Amino acid sequence: MKIFIYILMACAAGLVVFNSTKLNFDHLLEGDSSVAAVGILAGLCALLALGILLISKKIASKVKK
Repeated sequence: MKIFIYILMACAAGLVVFNSTKLNFDHLLEGDSSVAAVGILAGLCALLALGILLISKKIASKVKK
């Protein structure tokens, strides 16, 4: 499970990097740039949620001992 979470985190980080190349800072919320901004936010949310999941798994394993 731990390896799968790391794979998902790498995919989310790749999504953030890819979408950051599509941003047009002159017109941030127009056209493809708005889709890229939403994609970046979604990737960051996924990274945050997966990080919380990893921390909760570590805490659960320490409580069981």
